[in-house]
Amino acid sequence: MVVGSLRQETEVAVIGAGPGGYVAALRAADLGKEVTLIEERERLGGVCLTEGCIPSKALIHVVELASAAREASKAGLTFDNLKIDPVALRQWTESVVDGLTRGIGGLLERRGVEVVRGRARFDSPRSLAIEGAETAGIDFRDCIIATGSRINELPPAYNLPVWSSAEALRIPEVPQRLLVVGGGYIGLEMGLVYAGLGSRVTMVEFNPRLLTGADADLVRVVVQNCKKKFESIQVKSKVVGIEQTSAGFSVTIEHDGKTRKDEFNQVLVAIGRKPNTNDLGLDTAGIVPNDRGLIEVNEEGRTSVPHIYAIGDVTPGPALAHKASREAKVVAEVIAGQPSAFDNRAIPAVVFTDPELAWAGLTEREVEKQGIKVNIGRFPLSALGRARTMGRTDGLVKIISDPESKLVLGVGMVGPHASELIAEGTLALEMGATLEDLMVTIHPHPTLSEAIMEASEVAAGSAIHISATKR
Repeated sequence: MVVGSLRQETEVAVIGAGPGGYVAALRAADLGKEVTLIEERERLGGVCLTEGCIPSKALIHVVELASAAREASKAGLTFDNLKIDPVALRQWTESVVDGLTRGIGGLLERRGVEVVRGRARFDSPRSLAIEGAETAGIDFRDCIIATGSRINELPPAYNLPVWSSAEALRIPEVPQRLLVVGGGYIGLEMGLVYAGLGSRVTMVEFNPRLLTGADADLVRVVVQNCKKKFESIQVKSKVVGIEQTSAGFSVTIEHDGKTRKDEFNQVLVAIGRKPNTNDLGLDTAGIVPNDRGLIEVNEEGRTSVPHIYAIGDVTPGPALAHKASREAKVVAEVIAGQPSAFDNRAIPAVVFTDPELAWAGLTEREVEKQGIKVNIGRFPLSALGRARTMGRTDGLVKIISDPESKLVLGVGMVGPHASELIAEGTLALEMGATLEDLMVTIHPHPTLSEAIMEASEVAAGSAIHISATKR
């Protein structure tokens, strides 16, 4: 490994080139700051772009196209010899990722951001040591920590060639039988991808239900579809042993105190992520992470050391790329002396399953936990004209509102294109919209977006297209 001997100075040092780091670097440069971006990976864009959000959505898109083609026979459209070529699929996914990473590199170059390849660690509150680069260290006025998170893995004692989501996204093979350990969004998304590619998928989840962070009525629709596509879904269960065999793996699964063994060609471990804060020299900088390894920050993104900022997965809150990008703009503006704060009312969450699931603001689960009195209006997609024309009526939209002020407190939905539709709900929350604001906004017909208007009418007790009363 090459270690440099030169040191350099910069106004703003950004550690990590993911959706938080590179956005912070670009925004700070636009505001006139001299910026140095340090990234130890070969490609820019972070986990989200290179082995997360982007490649997974490319795979999901192709699998959904194939599924739609197969189901089109109900509408009189048939295809002969439809098949998916894993090699071509890999190449397609890589081309998407490569194009985006090159685009980020071009943006940074045109903005005058210097990119240093290497591993950064604090060696004082005002400087970084760089390992593996020609530059030995960087002295800074301000620093932004944007190092993201990494995959939780099986204990080292297993030492087995099982897949993480990163390996699974490369489509090394399409196993005949695949065990997915973990029923969160990563496990579900990748399980559906491989089921669509032809694998017989079994899912094991420790909790009583899948997607524990989302409301049960929304999750139920996703699970119903997964049951059709998966070989088995086992909740309140856990893997207690894995042994490698000539054909793959022998896995011991425990449920209700009883164990049984099953054979799989491959195992995909999708049991969450943890922040990359353990090897940054934070103690040298004077920063102490909390018991979860996260860095506490204020609404300006400042850590306990005022000239050091942190954004994205290393900070409390949902580990989402769009949260990191918003925080990135805030801290860049604060560093440039502009009034800015991360005071957003809602952060949308999306699960790219089939159908898609999304929510923003208060969930019904949180309402019940906090004992808040609300009105909830639900509108089923089965009563929506556009959903019927698509043959996709398995889903719903719900609006949670304050019974007195009629202020919109939360929006949840499950159905086709929920990932796009949730933006309207998020905007309503951000702007303090009421039910009437959504009801009187003219939504084009026939579209899926009408379900938001219809759910608002249900919540207000003035439903037109269904007879159900509000809750």
